[in-house]
Amino acid sequence: MKQELLKKYSIPVPRYTSYPPANFFNESLSAGSYRDNIVKSNEQNPQHISIYIHIPFCYQMCFYCGCNSQLLKNDHVIKDYIDALKKEIRMVLPLLDHSRKISQIHYGGGTPTSQPVSVLKEINQMILSEFECIQNPEIAIECHPGYMDEAYWDELIDAGFNRISIGVQDFDEDVLKASNRKLSRIPVADIVKILKDRGMSLNMDFIYGLPLQTPASFAKTINQAISLKPDRIVTFSYAHVPWVNELQKNLEKIGLPSVSVKNEIYETAKQLLIDAGYKAIGLDHFVQPGDELYEALQSKSLHRNFQGYCTRRTTGQVYAFGITGISQLANAYSQNTKDLNTYISQVNAGQYPIAKGYELNKDEQITREVIASLMCNYTVSWRDIASRMDASVDEVKSALNYNCEQLADFKKDGVIEFTEDYITVVPEAAPFVRNVAASLDKLMLNNEKKYSKPV
Repeated sequence: MKQELLKKYSIPVPRYTSYPPANFFNESLSAGSYRDNIVKSNEQNPQHISIYIHIPFCYQMCFYCGCNSQLLKNDHVIKDYIDALKKEIRMVLPLLDHSRKISQIHYGGGTPTSQPVSVLKEINQMILSEFECIQNPEIAIECHPGYMDEAYWDELIDAGFNRISIGVQDFDEDVLKASNRKLSRIPVADIVKILKDRGMSLNMDFIYGLPLQTPASFAKTINQAISLKPDRIVTFSYAHVPWVNELQKNLEKIGLPSVSVKNEIYETAKQLLIDAGYKAIGLDHFVQPGDELYEALQSKSLHRNFQGYCTRRTTGQVYAFGITGISQLANAYSQNTKDLNTYISQVNAGQYPIAKGYELNKDEQITREVIASLMCNYTVSWRDIASRMDASVDEVKSALNYNCEQLADFKKDGVIEFTEDYITVVPEAAPFVRNVAASLDKLMLNNEKKYSKPV
């Protein structure tokens, strides 16, 4: 990639895992509004139910983490949290129309696998006993292999999960040690065999942009992953946001790769994966050719919600439980408190533990569809968006910061192709899709909020 383009476009912009980004959420959304929006969601699309469970506890803190997590210290506090989590679930499920079906359940953290499998199984049963599921739902969990023995992996499969994400991050032990990440307890190859023998869908997650990583070292890691043939390989770009997590300052002491080196790490990994037959999905996912995500990409119907990339078949409105959990409803977001003690006390008092949220107006709902189409499918058709949002093409463009001069500049730089009918991001410029999305976003005008860089 040309160095002048890297320099020009490597500026802070939102990740757009949601629209608006979470740092636009505010305290104006009350717990009562949250309840009302849940009830309204029964009549809104998508109709499927997607559930997120947040387990914040970790055995040790990885320096790169930007999540809301905390050390496992007090067994009593952990028990109180899990009890409150189950109580929160019981407060929300009766509000949902039980003719709706579950399409996704996702456990994140923190380290969900810090808990005994019996705890996870009980939560799954609480939810799945109340609703039917779509055909082939995705019941997924993020796993830290540093603490899981063979028995735990086997028990996890029996708890109802059908997709496992192994947080490998890197096979280079020096990189893991520099990041304060514990090495896998048993060889990853042995974990893969256990999961494949049981017919599980398997993700492997990696992070690039960490200290000590080079294009050659990360290529070695990716080649090792390819040899194990997981269904999906994810290469997350490390987001350096020390104002969110001060632990990240530890990585500055060792030194982070430059923008150009980080880009070379990604491009090298991407080419290795494509040469091995994997198909690129969005910014960071690579899947086998028969994967449902690739089929959706080919038909320009790839989608995403807070659970990650998905299809229109599997997506749902997201109902989140636990601290910092973000519910993603048709026209509103709500985020739980991030303070563990506040969360426990509010739930035990029968209160919804809402800290902040955001209700989208019609223009913002249109913008969300446009940005989601760009971020997932690298293209947006104004006619398709207009049809989906029951609006005219002019109304769609009016909802955006649609600036022909700015789009022409992207085109001159070889980032996009565009006409009056569509915008398409050029494949070689995929890392800059966030820049294109931000250029269309009215909320980015005169915006001083902090974001990570796209590369």
